[in-house]
Amino acid sequence: MSIYNGTGETGVKDYTYVRVCASTISFITLAFFNILINWTIVLEGRLRGHARFVLVFHLLVSALVYFGMSSVFYLQIYFGARPVASTCVAMITVLITSASNILLTLTAMSLDRYFAVCHPLRYSSVWHWPWLVGLLTWGLALVIPLTLFTKTERLATGPNGECGREQLKKGGLEKILLISVCTALILYSYVRILFEGRRLGVMNRRNSVGCKTVALHVTQLAVYILPNFVNFVLTVLQKQGYLQPGTKELSAVVSFAFFSLAQCVSPIVYGLRKEELLEQVHRRFPCCSRPLKSLLGPVSQKHLKAKLILEPKSILRLN
Repeated sequence: MSIYNGTGETGVKDYTYVRVCASTISFITLAFFNILINWTIVLEGRLRGHARFVLVFHLLVSALVYFGMSSVFYLQIYFGARPVASTCVAMITVLITSASNILLTLTAMSLDRYFAVCHPLRYSSVWHWPWLVGLLTWGLALVIPLTLFTKTERLATGPNGECGREQLKKGGLEKILLISVCTALILYSYVRILFEGRRLGVMNRRNSVGCKTVALHVTQLAVYILPNFVNFVLTVLQKQGYLQPGTKELSAVVSFAFFSLAQCVSPIVYGLRKEELLEQVHRRFPCCSRPLKSLLGPVSQKHLKAKLILEPKSILRLN
């Protein structure tokens, strides 16, 4: 295979090596957290029976699959590989499915918080089978690549036989529809949670820790959702002539690298900030206890009480 020179057919530098590095770093980071967190969830019966931990498990697996395949995908572009159509279809299918499942899992996590806070008496019946919820999100995530399968197979490779980013951009309408629906559900869930938190007296200006927890969740949701809108805006600006192709490509790769690395924080925000999980991680991986404690800081009983708003177990106790 010939070494790829980093420029597209139009001569615009596409910074493929940056995408390879960002994907690989994200994959290695998430692989570490998958071992640390998911292994603990699977082995601990108290954790794997709760929807919030099962959804964290699926979120980390989805992110690991996405960044792992993303590394392979951009690496073959960098080296100028010419995979057969079926291989290209398989890579695109895995990328779209795992990316869609990340968004669907985040939506399920938001709905889980919503039912726990706003409908605590119905919570256990709605989320009685948490592992089936995770499998359902994977099934729904397969819808987009399956609907595009024949189209993608026909246009699986470019005119020179390459499997590049143009093939990955298929199904833009379906992706926008999925992103819009999931974003609307997530926003609705968190708005209702905030209103309910104020009604219960949990969310107020004096509860700085609780407000910080909500802010962390919202910020982490943003780093998963915003990249799609950023790419859309950059494409529109280029088509309108406000951006040169080179500037647009540089902006796109900076956005890709920044948001990819920012998404690696999700295991801390959604996983290790949960005291039940952190306690079990410390017990099963004592060698990691000191670094994690220095990273997260000590959690006092006051902090536990302040974070009731996003902990369904505590909310149930409160009600």
